[in-house]
Amino acid sequence: MRPVRAGMSTIEAGEGGRPLLLVHGFTGAKEDFADHVDALAAAGWHVVAPDLPGHGASHPEGAAFGFDPYAAAVLDLADELGWDRFALLGHSMGGVVAQHLAISAPERLTALILMDTSPDRVVVDAELVELACGVVSDEGMPALLAIQRALGGPLDTEPSRRLRAERPGWDELQDQKLLNCSGEMYVTMARLLTSTPSRAAELATLTVPTLVLVGEDDQLLREPSRRLADAIPGARFVVIPGAGHSPQVEAPAAWFQTITEFLASPRMIKP
Repeated sequence: MRPVRAGMSTIEAGEGGRPLLLVHGFTGAKEDFADHVDALAAAGWHVVAPDLPGHGASHPEGAAFGFDPYAAAVLDLADELGWDRFALLGHSMGGVVAQHLAISAPERLTALILMDTSPDRVVVDAELVELACGVVSDEGMPALLAIQRALGGPLDTEPSRRLRAERPGWDELQDQKLLNCSGEMYVTMARLLTSTPSRAAELATLTVPTLVLVGEDDQLLREPSRRLADAIPGARFVVIPGAGHSPQVEAPAAWFQTITEFLASPRMIKP
């Protein structure tokens, strides 16, 4: 049985190790990091990956959706774990949540990893976003899944297609993650992700040791990831070869080496 902490379902391993939180992206889930939880624990980390509210198995009554509410939920989780300070990795939307947390409570972080994310809005067709939101509001998540199956999406890449072909059950897992999402959450976060203003000025004040990484084939977020690294003083920037939007599963060995080497010595690089 998965533990429930701060109202969120989690997977975790390595209790007693150094604190590390892993935060998934939009319509993702804690299982996005499941391949690495035990290995990170073996490397000395107490690693915890939650389902953010409205995702996976986390559907607390009255949950608030948004970047700041999600950042507050992550801090509540750290408080429940008894962590005064912790390392934080955020993927995609989770990377935006991590930025909000780092800006509002930098003293809580020992290190920050931002993966395939952006310092501002995600640039996709606004009409398509509203169409998707309308489908979800009127017909629910299964109708959106049917459309996505037919049309594909902006995060489809050669590495993601290879993963679907080579990993049994992968397509079914991705479908189930989408179906597990709250429709209200989907509409709220889809609109926020594609309209949020730049955080560059606030990010320029950070002194938290930061790694920004992105998959080589993530065309939607590779350039925004570069701008994100440029916005944070001393941030390291790494492109993961052979990966698209999800390097942790598309190029797992390179991803694991990159983040564990950084976390072993997360010093700021002098600008």
